[in-house]
Amino acid sequence: MQPLAERLRPKNLDDYIGQKHLVGKNAILRKSIESGHLPSIILWGPPGVGKTTLAHIISQQQNRPFYSLSAVSSGVKDVRETIDKAKRARFFDQPNPIMFIDEIHRFSKSQQDSLLGAVEQGVITLIGATTENPSFEVISPLLSRCQVYVLKPLDANGLDELLTRALTTDTELKGKSVKVKEKEAMFRYSGGDARKLLNIIELVVNSSTTKSITITNKKVEGILQENIAVYDKQGEMHYDIISAFIKSIRGGDPNAAVYWLARMLNGGEDVKFISRRLVILAAEDIGLANPNALLMANTCFDAVHKIGMPEGRIILSECVIYLATSPKSNSAYQAIGDALAEVKNSGDLPIPLHLRNAPTKLMKELGYGADYKYSHSYKGNFAKQDFLPEKIDDKKLYEPQKNAAEEAIRTRLAGWWKKKYGY
Repeated sequence: MQPLAERLRPKNLDDYIGQKHLVGKNAILRKSIESGHLPSIILWGPPGVGKTTLAHIISQQQNRPFYSLSAVSSGVKDVRETIDKAKRARFFDQPNPIMFIDEIHRFSKSQQDSLLGAVEQGVITLIGATTENPSFEVISPLLSRCQVYVLKPLDANGLDELLTRALTTDTELKGKSVKVKEKEAMFRYSGGDARKLLNIIELVVNSSTTKSITITNKKVEGILQENIAVYDKQGEMHYDIISAFIKSIRGGDPNAAVYWLARMLNGGEDVKFISRRLVILAAEDIGLANPNALLMANTCFDAVHKIGMPEGRIILSECVIYLATSPKSNSAYQAIGDALAEVKNSGDLPIPLHLRNAPTKLMKELGYGADYKYSHSYKGNFAKQDFLPEKIDDKKLYEPQKNAAEEAIRTRLAGWWKKKYGY
């Protein structure tokens, strides 16, 4: 028997749950699909949000031949053979076939290069699916020929709609008396992943020896803990493990950090995914408490790319231990967050005249650049003057945290600005 997720796979856009910003009424991608004029596209989003399903719906709705490849198991030869099939399948009065490539971020540069000609000449319409930022993982010439659409995890309303559909339309589930008393645990464990939610429902229902089943949070949690291997048989805890990994480094536990690193490496996780997360963490969670952390993480990223596996594991281990044992600060992360919130709140405030560029005589006459103090002309390379718009002149967005490096920064800022920012 097919899994529940397969039995409930939608066949058209009206049955498709979620992604209303893309395929809802009058949404941009829906208009493109219904018009029949679909460009090559990249669908970017986390697992279980319907990337593969959407590709199948597009091919069915537009009545196009559909060729599917997985970047995990396919090589350049497979790509070229599929393109040849697509050429032979073309007719004068029919749209070109669709080539769907799952996990396109795992394709090497040469594999992606092999797609270029067919996409450019219109031999195929490419639909790529990826969980990774295509800006980093898809080569520029191919990316420039594709429209990128971002798919989002299902929200509570979407998950609730999916749960209701499963219980009311699936033949197997309708044959049982399933009462949902509590939904919170199912929704929490699913993490916005439709496939994961359906797997949970199926696991809970199949774990019962009777036809009458009452779903509670306690029952869901107990069954998932007992069946964690089944629940995760296709790597569905990918994001849970990377979360544990990041939180272990942030929490200063090198033992846990290398354990979760080993779990990912043993499971075949893409080392580029791991090393990229380390670069982000170095800036977000260590930041100015140890600026060398970002250099270390970036060097690790480059080195792993050059060396590859299995030796890359040593480089990753060194970087992970360094980051885990480093002092921590998220002051830079908080500062840009507060600054963006201020911009959103106060709008585009006028730039002070003395800070404006004055390339023309008229601008100089209007006061652009007037009274600006060139810092290097003053003692200590500092001259006190206003740099923020007048309306928020005393706004403090950066707050040094209590670590050795930022205590020195606080002292320096207090010497420069006295009491203006309260340092």
